[in-house]
Amino acid sequence: MKQILVTGGTGYIGSHTAVELQNAGFEVIIVDNLSNSSLEVLDGIEKISGIRPAFEQFDLVEADKVDAFFAKYPNIEAIIHFAASKAVGESVEKPLLYYRNNLVSLINLLECQLKYGVSNIVFSSSCTVYGQPDELPVTENTPRKDAESPYGNTKKVNEDILKDTIAANPAIKGIALRYFNPVGAHPSALIGELPLGVPANLVPFITQTAAGLRGELKVFGNDYDTIDGSAVRDYINVVDLAKAHVIAVERLIYNKNENGYEIFNLGTGQGVSVLEMVHAFQMATAVKLNYKIVDRRAGDIEKIWADTTLANEELGWKAETGLEETLLSAWNWEKRVRGME
Repeated sequence: MKQILVTGGTGYIGSHTAVELQNAGFEVIIVDNLSNSSLEVLDGIEKISGIRPAFEQFDLVEADKVDAFFAKYPNIEAIIHFAASKAVGESVEKPLLYYRNNLVSLINLLECQLKYGVSNIVFSSSCTVYGQPDELPVTENTPRKDAESPYGNTKKVNEDILKDTIAANPAIKGIALRYFNPVGAHPSALIGELPLGVPANLVPFITQTAAGLRGELKVFGNDYDTIDGSAVRDYINVVDLAKAHVIAVERLIYNKNENGYEIFNLGTGQGVSVLEMVHAFQMATAVKLNYKIVDRRAGDIEKIWADTTLANEELGWKAETGLEETLLSAWNWEKRVRGME
């Protein structure tokens, strides 16, 4: 059974990917410092897949601990690197925290990949590398722009670190997956998005407002050049996204990646506004949301969505889950977490 290291594997996307990897027959080893997740996530993964992944708790910015980990697990075939600080707004306020966490962790991993002969890495990138694109939808060849936030810049710099390392070391192959906006939860409602503190992402803020934890949902801006003035994003179901990581790992391990370094956009190909998300949630759940329009938020772009042709054709992958079904899964997860079933 092939071993896969999943960094940040108790996090939102990481936990769903761990489930899909185990369902596909891989052995998963999770590394997480639990800075924005909980150990209880392992219980959810085990209940869904029937397997409890191996788990090591430490911080990837500590090089000696990363080295000791690879010495302990010499048979890892591929890494999926999720672990990162990820809140756009917080990154504007705390840029050094983001540069340290997000850049140093990847550098430490790559150094150990070379030292211990681990050939394959899938990097969790983001559509933030495109900034506010001049043309929509964005393809993988859309020029990257100066990032609107330090968070976005760490993704851009990490892509360059990965590309340059692979160019200098042909023994390593890598795939950068540029996510659009992951939402929803596993249909079992056993794992989902559970941010610590005030959510920075839209859907957990919606579900927490619906559950009564938040007094109202703030919609940041209604004067954008969009269908209803609110910002537009490409919202992709988290399980669909997780399945793409399994395909990417298999592509690397079974040598279907002939280019050394590849990039794929992962989205639905459809733009949805914040207000459309609010209305879709109300339709899916029959729950009325209390929301208020407020000023724009620093670091936010106006609109973006993906051209998914390359991922569809080259990986044989596409997003399949509808928006209302996805939002209902997020609500079912929120209700379970809050004991509201």
